[in-house]
Amino acid sequence: KDIQFIDSYCYNKLEMIRFDSNVGKYVGYTELGVKNAETWNKDTSQIAAMTAQRETYCLNNVDIDYQNA
Repeated sequence: KDIQFIDSYCYNKLEMIRFDSNVGKYVGYTELGVKNAETWNKDTSQIAAMTAQRETYCLNNVDIDYQNA
């Protein structure tokens, strides 16, 4: 549970929107980001795919990272 997958979208050094696996949805940080988050959160297949990225990417690589540390 302490492993977190974050996918951030930035423009001009400003974070506009982020998917956080602990929250389980997109969160907007700008006016455009909030609008996009509302739209993207309605797509349940996109949310499921992003949530699966935690298991696909993070959990498979955590053992490798800890062995190299």
